[in-house]
Amino acid sequence: MTLAIVLAGGTPAAGLTTATGEPLADRIAAQLRRAGADEVRFAATLEELAALADTATGSLLVTGTDLVAHTAVLRHLATSPVGPTVALVLADPPVPGRTAVREERGQITDADAVDALDGDATGVFGGALRVGVDDLPTLAAAARAAAAGMLPIVTPLGPAGDVSPLPPAGGGGPTGSVAAGGPGSAVDRLVAGLAALGTLIFAQRVRLLVAHRVDDAAGLAAAEAAVTAVDEDRAELRLSVKEKDDFFSTYFVSTWSPYVVRLAARLRLTPTGVTVISVLFALAAAVLFGVGGRPALVSGAVLLYLGFVLDCVDGQLARYTRHFSAWGGWLDTMADRVKEYVVYAGLGFGVSHAGLGNGWALAIAAMTLQTVRHMTDTWYGVLHDEAARRPRTTGASGGIGDRLNAASTRVQADTGSLSYWLKRTVVFPIGERWALIALTVALFNPLVSLIAVLVWGALAFAYTGALRTLRARWMWVPVLDTVDATLHRDDGPLARRLPVVRPMGPLTLAVIATLGPAALLVVALLADTPDRLRWVVPVALLVLLVGGLGSGAAHNGPLDWLVPAALRAAEYLFAIAAGVVGGAPGWLIFGYVLVLTVHHYDLTARLEKRQAAPPLHPATLGWEGRSALVTLAAIAGIVSIGLVTLGAYLLVVFVVSVVLAWFVRPARSARASAAPVGAGGVAPR
Repeated sequence: MTLAIVLAGGTPAAGLTTATGEPLADRIAAQLRRAGADEVRFAATLEELAALADTATGSLLVTGTDLVAHTAVLRHLATSPVGPTVALVLADPPVPGRTAVREERGQITDADAVDALDGDATGVFGGALRVGVDDLPTLAAAARAAAAGMLPIVTPLGPAGDVSPLPPAGGGGPTGSVAAGGPGSAVDRLVAGLAALGTLIFAQRVRLLVAHRVDDAAGLAAAEAAVTAVDEDRAELRLSVKEKDDFFSTYFVSTWSPYVVRLAARLRLTPTGVTVISVLFALAAAVLFGVGGRPALVSGAVLLYLGFVLDCVDGQLARYTRHFSAWGGWLDTMADRVKEYVVYAGLGFGVSHAGLGNGWALAIAAMTLQTVRHMTDTWYGVLHDEAARRPRTTGASGGIGDRLNAASTRVQADTGSLSYWLKRTVVFPIGERWALIALTVALFNPLVSLIAVLVWGALAFAYTGALRTLRARWMWVPVLDTVDATLHRDDGPLARRLPVVRPMGPLTLAVIATLGPAALLVVALLADTPDRLRWVVPVALLVLLVGGLGSGAAHNGPLDWLVPAALRAAEYLFAIAAGVVGGAPGWLIFGYVLVLTVHHYDLTARLEKRQAAPPLHPATLGWEGRSALVTLAAIAGIVSIGLVTLGAYLLVVFVVSVVLAWFVRPARSARASAAPVGAGGVAPR
């Protein structure tokens, strides 16, 4: 249930009436209902709002009485998937009494009077915010502190720092205090207090639609005219397209995909339904790539392009219809990876089928490279978000990292420039990957396509890896120690029981762990009779297990965010090497590594969607447990049987885990919450 509160305190617009004679506050209340609020209440003071927050059981929408906006603006705020607590941010010039904000990577890192932000303001608070359930106690505390004239302060340690009350506004002070001329209205003081308490607040920007805060009748009339001048539905359709997308998506997909979005909406297709259709297109393209022949290759390229269009449409449809869910986001992420790797399989089979070379080896290499790249992308994103939330420590400015960060910010701000598009294209995003595959396979053959993907992917990995390493050392923000490192390392029972070697650090140990499998793979590929190397597999396993010696160590180094990617590379290389030594067919090795990637993408997708660990995660045995079983199969001379058995087992565990996490457990929770409550607050049996 979503409760909306119209907070009237401290705004000169409280008595304004619209052009139809309706009080502005009443119109805002009606818009909140149309935006999805189940109940709308009015609060005259912050104390009243705090009391309502204390009893709320769902997310809370809070607005002032001075907001003039399209209803879609409030609907987007209410349904925003970026985070539990979101504030409306406008590009209007700041005025006295309004809260200015400093925003980085979509997060509001500071909210205060514009003069208190020392010229670093990036926008102004739009007078409306949505607060997630977990942040409601903080909202109530901020409301009471603001009502008493004692806003909280967070020390320069960041969100985890000490919190203490401040004197009434005007006394100045450290970061988080209210400077002279600080926010005056109740809703402005509320969001400033919420930010000062360290709440993670995401920014909801207004594009194409209209939202303004007004103080008088003239401002109200001008804002109403601006709202009327914009076609709300047409603007929402255009807003379904990402504001900053990659080059290929921007110019070869999003120019016409909104028409498909509108058609899908009229046909009542869901984003999940569109995702399933895009998977079918990719599967058909993979089959045609495997069949070979110019007509099949060209047809496959067309289907691959259309499949990518639908891959964009599912997200655009979700934004247009405001149908967001953690399940849909997780499914979209997983489907993207499976589609791409199935296409690699089709290309690999096509190469081998046409006698052009060992296509499966190239497909395995492309999949392994891309997965390790994705793991670094995920954790670098977590690192960057965490850095945005933490004030920079003294002495952190300057140096090459600072210059790289400033240069990156300048390029990102120069939207549409040559440098902007080069930066977005050189990293080889998914649109460019699919475009490259489609073009090369249609004009040449699957061999050229796989080689092109590998070469561009390796160059992009080297480029992003070098720059991110330099910037990460400058930021020096640990991220793995803020989560369950054992889970995201994918450690099993053996790794958790190994002794800890702290002086070397977990990243160094993880890198060493890759050396044994890498060496074994090289030797196996060069050997005339690789089967003779099966007794070397246990030696490679011992080197691999070195990575487990860092399991219990603190992952707080500036580059320890690379540990999961390094462990993924180590396990994949070991499985590939064992498969080569045991004479397993290329398609079987590919299939086993594909199952491993699905398992690992499940972990990162859950991290990105803020979901709990997979229910059956302990049953996956950990990277070292799976590698030990593969070793036993290699020694016994049954690697193929071992890979098939272990891969099938992991796939079953994954499917059961998905069913439990996304269907069974939510259904049980829904039944439990709907059950009548007996005496003492206990549901009757």
